[in-house]
This record gives sequence, C-alpha cells and structure tokens, in this order.
Amino acid sequence: MPAPLMPNQRWSLDFLSDTFGACRKFRILAVNDDCCRENLALIADTSISGARVARELDALVRIYGKPDCIVSDNVLAREQNAV
Repeated sequence: MPAPLMPNQRWSLDFLSDTFGACRKFRILAVNDDCCRENLALIADTSISGARVARELDALVRIYGKPDCIVSDNVLAREQNAV
C-alpha cells in the first residue's frame, strides 16, 4: 500500500485491549492519520460496537473532513464514498 503524501489521505483504525486489575476488561479504539501520524481519537470503553465506531468516525469527519480511505489491520475497510 503506498504511503499517504497528504493529511486525510488515509486513516488507520486499531483496537487495543487491557484490563483493570484482575478481571475488568476494556477496549480502546485508536484512529490515526497515517500521513502525519497524528492521533485523531482514542475512545475507551468496556465494549465498542460497530455502531459506536460509526458514530465516532462521523464525529471525526465533521472535525477533520472525510479521508480518502480508512484501513484497519492493513486491510482496506472503506473507500472514499462509503464514509
């Protein structure tokens, strides 16, 4: 995949998980602009649904504008017109 040359060409989504103490799990959704390596959002919760991801991405699009594409785990997740 070619490297983005300008901001907003490609955003990356990554899910991280950890635990509080011995039993309470939580997840973090990280959204990054791959060109400038800016972290656009870190969303932490005990559960992050697909609907929640869509709402958070809609909010980021209102702030930063629509990216050309969004990738997750090095796989194309959405194309320009799908966001």
